[in-house]
Amino acid sequence: MVRRIAVTGGPGAGKTTLWRNIADAYQGRIVALPEVATLLLTHVFPLPRNESERHALQRSIFAVQKNLEAVHESRIGPDQVLLCDRGTPDGAGYWPSGPDAFFAAMDAQWDAELARYDAVLFLETAAAGGLSITEGNAIRSEDHAAAITIDRNIRAVWSRHPRFHHVACERDFARKLARARSALESLLDRR
Repeated sequence: MVRRIAVTGGPGAGKTTLWRNIADAYQGRIVALPEVATLLLTHVFPLPRNESERHALQRSIFAVQKNLEAVHESRIGPDQVLLCDRGTPDGAGYWPSGPDAFFAAMDAQWDAELARYDAVLFLETAAAGGLSITEGNAIRSEDHAAAITIDRNIRAVWSRHPRFHHVACERDFARKLARARSALESLLDRR
């Protein structure tokens, strides 16, 4: 069975920084899958303006994420781990009418989507601590209040996972990154 670990959290949580850090440190052991939303919003989709456009974007992210994971799963070596910058359940945190409606629209089961991942590392948004969330991501459009709401929504979606690990926001990002890296390394060592 292929092991998948999702790194997730609200906007401006440091997910991609951690994902890159671990992917660089564990080349050969990790197969790093980038955040699909960033790729689509950078190269394909405009920022959504209404609910219909948000639905179209989230449906696309879900489909590309599933297919990207499937392609890499077919190529992965026996001791490698898929490290995903977000996972298929993340869209439920952005879906205007909530997680149940999201999974129904995706023709998916909430628990089955969570079960695709061996573990999940949730990084709390910097907005929860009143810190900037705009550094490092040119497509980020959320203000602090929206980032906190999305963070809570995504946390509620993933917290049902039996191996859910939460890394709280703190003012010293280097310290948060070190705690997150330590937690992620322990997940990688678990067989």
